[in-house]
Amino acid sequence: MKNLVAYFSATGTTRRIANNLAKFLGSDIVEIKPQTPYTGKDLNWNDSQSRSSVEMANKTSRPALAESADVAAYDTIFLGFPIWWYVAPHIINSYLESADFAGKTIVLFATSGGSGFGNTLAELKPSCAPSVTWVEGRVFRGHVDNDSLNQWVKQLPL
Repeated sequence: MKNLVAYFSATGTTRRIANNLAKFLGSDIVEIKPQTPYTGKDLNWNDSQSRSSVEMANKTSRPALAESADVAAYDTIFLGFPIWWYVAPHIINSYLESADFAGKTIVLFATSGGSGFGNTLAELKPSCAPSVTWVEGRVFRGHVDNDSLNQWVKQLPL
């Protein structure tokens, strides 16, 4: 089984967990990058006109990617992102719609200051083929030590 850790991180929090996860798994890692990087102003969730607020208010919004997904060589994709408005940022839908994930297993992991996955799985599923096996993994809060991360991976139904 060949694994990939793919992640989107606007502030670096999800990146740290993704890097540690890839080291533990001995897997490849790829950052999901928007064509136009997010600025601090874009991420101001208190401003209803900020880029992230406008994107998240429109469920059909699909921010452009810097690169399409390349997942053909992988069986399992660990997909990480911050939780925005109780779901995955729409750039994750862009990523999922940019390649054929049919027959793959996607294990979700996220970072959040306080919320859980919310409707994340329901909102991501339509972006992939029905043959994808989904694992709603874990939402991490704050600092995550390697032992906790490794224990989580070991208990996954893979």
